[in-house]
Amino acid sequence: MTLALIDYGAGNLHSVANALRAAGCDDLTITADPDVVARADRIVLPGVGAFGACSAALRGIDGMVEAMDRRARTEGTPFLGVCVGMQLMADAGEEMGTHPGLGWIPGRVRRLEPATMEAKVPHMGWNDVVPLAEHPLVQPGEAYFLHSFAFEGDDVIATTDHAGPVTAAIGRDTLLGVQFHPEKSQSYGLSLLTRFLAWRP
Repeated sequence: MTLALIDYGAGNLHSVANALRAAGCDDLTITADPDVVARADRIVLPGVGAFGACSAALRGIDGMVEAMDRRARTEGTPFLGVCVGMQLMADAGEEMGTHPGLGWIPGRVRRLEPATMEAKVPHMGWNDVVPLAEHPLVQPGEAYFLHSFAFEGDDVIATTDHAGPVTAAIGRDTLLGVQFHPEKSQSYGLSLLTRFLAWRP
């Protein structure tokens, strides 16, 4: 099984790669080559930073968005988006203007607006992941979050609480996105990555 970890200058690549290897991935390529993505058995899109900068960087790699779209959506290859990588699955992000996402999951990424002053932004630290329905990959548990913007839209499969519900995971078909960082979530994160590597949707 081959896994393409996409390098577009906007990810915590080595930490994610190390976590995937610890979860059992023995054929991982960190790549900015759409041809590698087009042949991969699994695709992981990490991401840290601003939505707009990440979107522009990903689209700046000639053929990458098309290769991802064809492999993940048309051909049904399991795909995992992490943090901003998850947010990019939305239609658009509203951080410092409005920027296009991949349009894979209907929705928008908006700034967190907690209901109480005690709930700080960014939302940082350990918090519960609460599935809204049964999903083969996302289980109840505690994960590490670090974000100021959150997804609002369709196909939410888990939430967390930050003075109100906040999207923790989205997904449909062979696509999964998680707002938290599996690579920083110790046993919970490694378990999720192990399930992703074994997933046969």
